[in-house]
Amino acid sequence: MARTTSFTKRSLISKANSTILIATTLAAFVLVFALIAGKSLLGQSAYQGRVIDAKKTALKTLKDDLAARDKLQESYNSFVAQNPNAIGGTPDGTGPQDGDNASIILDALPSRYDFPALTTSLEKLITSQNLKIVSINGTDDEVTQSANSTSPNPQPIAIPFQVEVNGSYQSVQNLVDVFLRSIQPFQIQTMELTGESSGMLMRIQAQTYYQPEKNLNITSKGVK
Repeated sequence: MARTTSFTKRSLISKANSTILIATTLAAFVLVFALIAGKSLLGQSAYQGRVIDAKKTALKTLKDDLAARDKLQESYNSFVAQNPNAIGGTPDGTGPQDGDNASIILDALPSRYDFPALTTSLEKLITSQNLKIVSINGTDDEVTQSANSTSPNPQPIAIPFQVEVNGSYQSVQNLVDVFLRSIQPFQIQTMELTGESSGMLMRIQAQTYYQPEKNLNITSKGVK
């Protein structure tokens, strides 16, 4: 009977030890899992916090941009509807000084290189002063200039040209005055006059400009 009782006690102790070992192992597993899960949750919480902060910043920037857009739209509408326009003409007229201010500004400094359009403009300016066109020369550099269609920091680019006209001294003088007062910038570099006051030959070497469109370079930013 004593041996049976001793064996039973040892069995119970062994069973209890096994139970404690299993419970300890399970508790250790649960603890390790909880630590890993807690760390992951903390990391996710911190990431979500950064995402929320970035969204709040982006939303504020968007609201500021929308407010600035509305003010710009209002200013633009007022600028375009100005009557008389910036050069003394009417916004809806068809005369040489007519047109809305937006069109005048675009004509003053085109965003693309277009030598044929420049030639057409020069022809109109010259013939409007009762002068005969002898020649209009320049280099049509459209292929090379096509690389300058946009720029993050656009600057005016010169378009050189030469004109030779024939007419009275007064008409020649008027043409020079038109170049100086034109909304499109003209820079006269050299001017040569020959002949008499009733019939003069004028050679001008000059340049005008165009300015490429601005490239906004819109990018996206990730949250880490």
